[in-house]
Amino acid sequence: MKREAEIDFPKRKRTRLINFDYSRNGAYFITICTQDRKNILSSIVGEGLAPPAIRLTPYGEIAEEQLLLLKKRYSHIMIEKYVIMPNHIHVLLRLNDDTGGASPSPTVSDIVCTFKSLTSCKCRRKYGIQRMFQRSFYDHIIRNAEDYINIRNYIELNPVYWKKDCFYNQD
Repeated sequence: MKREAEIDFPKRKRTRLINFDYSRNGAYFITICTQDRKNILSSIVGEGLAPPAIRLTPYGEIAEEQLLLLKKRYSHIMIEKYVIMPNHIHVLLRLNDDTGGASPSPTVSDIVCTFKSLTSCKCRRKYGIQRMFQRSFYDHIIRNAEDYINIRNYIELNPVYWKKDCFYNQD
């Protein structure tokens, strides 16, 4: 029998671009998923209509509040576009200066971690939820104007294509 130190645990795949400074100016497309992709943040209503509406749950309302409050905590960021889907959140985040009011400047990971932590703590205190978000998040560094426009459109149209979305979960 192998001891714990000898067990070959699966290696987590690196999710961030190696040698990229995630505190530098630029636009980033962020996706944050709920734990087990449970539909706890919102519901899509009026499907088949253009565009369908998003009805936030109490968890989703707290998530939106905390997302918008990030600007007060990090004065160098802009939330340019976001959508709170039933089991994930898409955010178009822009970092605007080199200092961010801190040394060293906060990274995208620092900002997302803060958001997830504050949202989870508030939901746990108010509603008793234990695990709200998955461990990590997805990011995409926006490299040019065309990429930016495509991602902005994707965020805007995400509710329309919810049932075809890779994150769609009927639960």
